[in-house]
Amino acid sequence: MYAPSDTLPDHSRIWIYQCSKELTGEEIQSIERSIVPFLESWTAHNQSLRAGYEIRYNRFLVLVIDEKTAGASGCSIDKSVHFIQSMENELNVSFFDRLNFAYKAGGKISTASRAEFEKLFSTGVLNAESIVFNNLVQTKKELNSNWEIPFRESWHKNLISA
Repeated sequence: MYAPSDTLPDHSRIWIYQCSKELTGEEIQSIERSIVPFLESWTAHNQSLRAGYEIRYNRFLVLVIDEKTAGASGCSIDKSVHFIQSMENELNVSFFDRLNFAYKAGGKISTASRAEFEKLFSTGVLNAESIVFNNLVQTKKELNSNWEIPFRESWHKNLISA
């Protein structure tokens, strides 16, 4: 069953899908037309999942589930992956490229491959205080407190020779 994400508790489990580009207003409307019906019918072992979504910065699609109502299962997670893949196909974007890093620079959100990110770091465009997105957070509480973090505090630093 669909519930606006702001009504779901902080312990709710989340999945963050980072888009390969900034979504246009039309693309966001397309997602919104499809996602609510998907969430209304989303189940795990024939139990309705109390779920919502957010689109942040026109770039990140966040699925949110209150697992105290019903927990996500392998099959239900597969259903969400298939839904996101259908959005990819419809919009001609990628939500599954985990090798792209998202960061804030110059007041906007951008993405870069690991090599591009490393170059931005080595040329001084990015530094230890640059904000990166920790898409590995697992709860709504973590999303609100530990998603946008300085590079120096992120897992990204382990992949970049800076």
